[in-house]
Amino acid sequence: MTLNPATIRIKNLRLRTYIGIKPDEIENKQDVLVNVKIRYSAEQATNSDNMQDALNYRTITKRIIELVEHNRFSLLEKLTSEILAIAAEHPWVTYAQAEVDKPHALRFADSVSLCLSCGNSD
Repeated sequence: MTLNPATIRIKNLRLRTYIGIKPDEIENKQDVLVNVKIRYSAEQATNSDNMQDALNYRTITKRIIELVEHNRFSLLEKLTSEILAIAAEHPWVTYAQAEVDKPHALRFADSVSLCLSCGNSD
């Protein structure tokens, strides 16, 4: 049996950051919700059961937390692209997707989100 690429999903990572262009958004941290999808060939890890053969999602998550919580962003596009860059940087990654939700950004809507992806599959 040939395995398809593995998919790591980091779901609903709740963080706070400065995001937006209005004065109150510039002065006050807001909640954001981050979701990341990463595909890579995990065949070696499934055979060896060795952490050295797997993508370390904890390391990736810590880097995303550091980025989001210690920077300021005017646009969801910039924040999302920087998260995507972290998710996609390992050479084993064949596809990555990042989505950032900004809760209560619009009246009458739960949130506004932006999704970006890169790689060779959807």
